[in-house]
Amino acid sequence: MSAAAPARLGEGCWVFPFPGGPSRATSRRILAAHRAVAGARDGGRLGVLDAVPGLGELGVHFDPRQDAEAVRVAVEAVLAEAAAVEPPPASATHVLPTRFDGADLAAVAAGAGLGEAAAIRAFVTPRYGVAAVGFLPHFPYLLGLDARLATPRRASPRTRVPAGAVAIGNDQAGVYPAPSPGGWNLVGTTDPALLEAIRPGDAVRFEVRA
Repeated sequence: MSAAAPARLGEGCWVFPFPGGPSRATSRRILAAHRAVAGARDGGRLGVLDAVPGLGELGVHFDPRQDAEAVRVAVEAVLAEAAAVEPPPASATHVLPTRFDGADLAAVAAGAGLGEAAAIRAFVTPRYGVAAVGFLPHFPYLLGLDARLATPRRASPRTRVPAGAVAIGNDQAGVYPAPSPGGWNLVGTTDPALLEAIRPGDAVRFEVRA
């Protein structure tokens, strides 16, 4: 269950924070809470419109004509139930064939003290967890990056990152689904159409494509 006090976001949303910062364990708790809230909504137990998992919080949207405090209390009861249940395993695993041709690959490898081939092996070894999807539609925030590859976001973001760019931002990986400005470090390229099926709670693996 969320330990910190929830916060109102606008007229029709409660944000329930989860302690621990972005991590696989925190993500599993948030995704279990998301599943519980969605199930209670679909089963008619909870009058909310939607629940959206984030990296460290769960957003719950409701009709602003409802009593906000009553919604909060009802959601907190569902979260308490979810906290007592083992978080679910990944729903599905998506494989993303990737060409490691990113403009920042050499810098990421050097920062890790690795050659490029070793950095690529380190990147494709984990089975990543999808913690959230945003800031663009279908952009997956992926947890599980080899700690050696963690790289701060660029001080000067690019004005245009191509669709399908595989990137590292701090200790997370992600894939740009469409052309966009962006400050993450580009290490490769994959097919952006493959992102459309990815949902929070899924898993992702990268495979080297020649």
